[in-house]
Amino acid sequence: MKLSIQNLTKIYKNGTKALDNLNLEIGSGMFGLLGPNGAGKSSLMRTIATLQKPDSGTITFEGIDVLNNSTALRKVLGYLPQEFGVYPNMSAEDLLQYFARLKGISSSSERKDLIKKVLEVTNLYDQRGKAVSGYSGGMKQRFGIAQLLLNDPKLIIVDEPTAGLDPAERHRFLNVLREIGTNHTVIFSTHIVDDVKDLCNEMAILNGGKILLQGTPEQAESQLNGQIWTKMIPRDHLEKYEHDFNVISSKYNQDNTLNIKVHSVTAPDETFINADPQLEDVYFVALKSDS
Repeated sequence: MKLSIQNLTKIYKNGTKALDNLNLEIGSGMFGLLGPNGAGKSSLMRTIATLQKPDSGTITFEGIDVLNNSTALRKVLGYLPQEFGVYPNMSAEDLLQYFARLKGISSSSERKDLIKKVLEVTNLYDQRGKAVSGYSGGMKQRFGIAQLLLNDPKLIIVDEPTAGLDPAERHRFLNVLREIGTNHTVIFSTHIVDDVKDLCNEMAILNGGKILLQGTPEQAESQLNGQIWTKMIPRDHLEKYEHDFNVISSKYNQDNTLNIKVHSVTAPDETFINADPQLEDVYFVALKSDS
């Protein structure tokens, strides 16, 4: 399965260029789309999901011309937006029955078996009798996955799904995505680097509507081998170091010092220590190179 996006451009009426001649190839498995808020991630997700038209460009998936045959794409699409509405006071099981009927699954026995399966996959089977309106944020996100799995989609899009989840809920949700990612093409949009590191076999960094980098997380890290340097400095020296060196990140210590990281192909000076590159470093270097 392959999603191919070519020369995609979207400019909103206020003049914002959300997608800027964007090109992207996405295969099967978990694909992480990483970028800051306002990078164009949701615009891209909505365009792929046929919820908005681009100004130019093409999208194809499994032989489907997505922009000219949205109905065909929607038959094989599962989409979980950042916010997906308020649920009525119905149990998860009853609500999935309703969604299954809407999706054309007319056989009651088929609906029953399918609903049991998607509730088990999303670890909600024991909570199936509880009203979805009373679910926690993480449970609602997992229910969102359960309902989109009802039509066995080949392409699944999830937009910023872990934003606002506590660490335990985030972990449970990522485990659900990891399981379904083995049999589907899943595009996972996030601004959280660890989500991509923990989950995705391939990734791209997006900013300003452009793809800055694409590859596996391991490939992305290896490209910075020998180029990340670290040093502990007093907090009030940060401005000077930012002026003198390419500081990509800084973290506070309890003793009022900072650990800074610098991107440089050679040692900034003899006081810096070479560090193994992390995906977070890749992200910051890509964003800073684009600024």
